Amino acid sequence: MVSRKVTMVVLFALLLSSVAMAQVKEIPTRDQIQDKYKWNLADFFPSDAAWEQGLEAIKARLPEIAVFQSKLGESSTNLARCLMLNDTLGMTGHRLYVYAALNLDQDNRVGKYQEMRDKAYGVMSQLNQVTAFIEPEILKIPEEKLRSFIATDKNLAVYKFYLDDIIRRKTHIRSEEIEEILAQAAPVTAGPSRIFTMIDDADVQFPNIKDEKGNEIEMTKGRFGQIMESSDRNLRRRASETYSETYKKYSNALSATLASSVNGDIFYTNARGYKTCLERALDNDSIPESVFNNLIKATNNNLAPLHKYIALRKKALEVDTLFGFDLSVPIVPQSKMEFTYEQAKAYMLKGLKPLGSEYLANVLKALDSRWIDVYETQGKGSGGYTWGTYTVHPVMLINFAGTLGDVFTLAHEMGHMMHNYYSNLNEPYPYSGHSLFTAEVASTCNEAIMIKYMIDHTKDRNEKLYLLNYYIDQIIGTFYSQVWFSEYELKIHETVESGGALSTDNLRKFYREIFQKYYGPDL
Repeated sequence: MVSRKVTMVVLFALLLSSVAMAQVKEIPTRDQIQDKYKWNLADFFPSDAAWEQGLEAIKARLPEIAVFQSKLGESSTNLARCLMLNDTLGMTGHRLYVYAALNLDQDNRVGKYQEMRDKAYGVMSQLNQVTAFIEPEILKIPEEKLRSFIATDKNLAVYKFYLDDIIRRKTHIRSEEIEEILAQAAPVTAGPSRIFTMIDDADVQFPNIKDEKGNEIEMTKGRFGQIMESSDRNLRRRASETYSETYKKYSNALSATLASSVNGDIFYTNARGYKTCLERALDNDSIPESVFNNLIKATNNNLAPLHKYIALRKKALEVDTLFGFDLSVPIVPQSKMEFTYEQAKAYMLKGLKPLGSEYLANVLKALDSRWIDVYETQGKGSGGYTWGTYTVHPVMLINFAGTLGDVFTLAHEMGHMMHNYYSNLNEPYPYSGHSLFTAEVASTCNEAIMIKYMIDHTKDRNEKLYLLNYYIDQIIGTFYSQVWFSEYELKIHETVESGGALSTDNLRKFYREIFQKYYGPDL
């Protein structure tokens, strides 16, 4: 899954964000949307009843794992059969979870799918518990013997990287008993993310505001791009204030949720014998801390271009004081670019042509086979993401509202979708996943190809400037913003690691300080 996991970044951004979202027309219900604009989840399970059968089937198979306990070192066959069974059950459990979670994201207010998601999560937790013996037991096998297993058993060849990685991480893998306890703790430590999602997607309701003509505007998170690009500064200000005031009502709950998430990170860090949460997070992908620290340092040493751009934006907008709600409005004399979904698809297909005919054929398959859930509806999950399982094609959730940003969100998520699709098509299951460290490469590449196409194919100077302005803002969001998000996460984790505490006040203080440092004195 890409973009859907609620990180601490999202939590604190929502606490303090000064952007707002709006759209004149009311948000439709799901049954008001044509089926061709809704994803088809029957590819995962044909019905909820079939899902229930799948849930019971995996429960019945969980005891099969115990047959291999204390026997992995006896033969390469035992080890291979155990790992293959673990993969089979893992793929099935993941498919159950994804189906329930996707249905829930169609309308987060529906209790039935909350229950189904929690049941699936419970089964995955049980699987992690009954398989907790595997890695500690593998480490008991003499390394020379283990490497002989890999060299002589073709069924183990696909697990070479996984087994090598276990050896690399051996100082942080605990005994079978402790690993089982850590697996039991997973539903508890996952709580903050799930609580946040329920608050943000199901509970938070924005009051309407009035536009410059006195018309009522229904505010939602999914429509923020439109109103933040409005040339009416008073409208942007009112929307920003309404948005911020709404989240202030939840600020203590959200602060506590974020603090709890950090405490969960520290729990696993201590339990696995890491010095810091940063070390543990990077060690999952064998990334040296110096890579992260150098990124922060290099970015901090090169904030001048961002400061210069913010000063230019302030000058171009002719305002005495630049606020957060001034950061998305175009600074060039071009009327707002608007698109239908069909136009967005056409632009994407033309823009991504350099990636080849096979790639485009698979993009068309995704567009025509209902792999995408297109429009915002009441209760639907916000933002955009791509998700799927190894045994089923990926699916995409977006909230298309017709902005230029929505066109690029479609192309961005299509990058994720094709990345997942090709990985699953060409790699065995143990190698099909990808690190979050590299996850955005394919999606950002698609955006870069798209912007080049649109700039190269417009003859209107102002439209070209508008697109360049948009691309600059995207660079800020893709590079600078992600780095200062990371710097903020580092700050709040280090605060707790050094004995401090996280309150609403100091979360805001840390955020404000880092935000101001990055954006400079003109904001």
